[in-house]
Amino acid sequence: MAYQKLQAREALAVIPDANVPIPDPNTAINLIDAGTTATDGVTAFEVVANAGSVLTGAGTKFTEMNIPIGAIVYNSTSSEAYFVVSVDSDTQITVNKAVTGTATDTITIYTKATVGCTLYIGTAGDVTVQMAEINGNTVAAAAPANAEVTYKNVGNAGLLPIQVRRVDDTTTASDIVAMW
Repeated sequence: MAYQKLQAREALAVIPDANVPIPDPNTAINLIDAGTTATDGVTAFEVVANAGSVLTGAGTKFTEMNIPIGAIVYNSTSSEAYFVVSVDSDTQITVNKAVTGTATDTITIYTKATVGCTLYIGTAGDVTVQMAEINGNTVAAAAPANAEVTYKNVGNAGLLPIQVRRVDDTTTASDIVAMW
């Protein structure tokens, strides 16, 4: 009898969101926080919450970093995920929704979404996911690929050995880790 062998080499804490896919961890541009000095000179990333959906960086070089439209922004401190709508200048990017957080939040920018990953569920609950694409199928309405599916009552320390692109924010489970 055949068995599935699941041995992950990489992992990333998932921030559930209705629109933002799970990023590919190999495409991280920078880990940006007040205590990190990046090679491109980024030393702080200030979140201007009162500016709606604009993120402002102190000493950043967003245009030089070639951040593409659709890049994924993970704020792991406030557990918020965004995607880039426009790169306005070296110090400002506009994202898809109102931002939260402070200047000490840890921000990571990823250039691409994952094509599929498996999930570890730390704390039990329902998990709603968008299934991974299959054979280049990128139409959201196409089935079964790209379908949104809810897995009910996934237990503590549960593994979902399926390929997913996104975890929806209606998910009641928590402490979710994407694995590749």
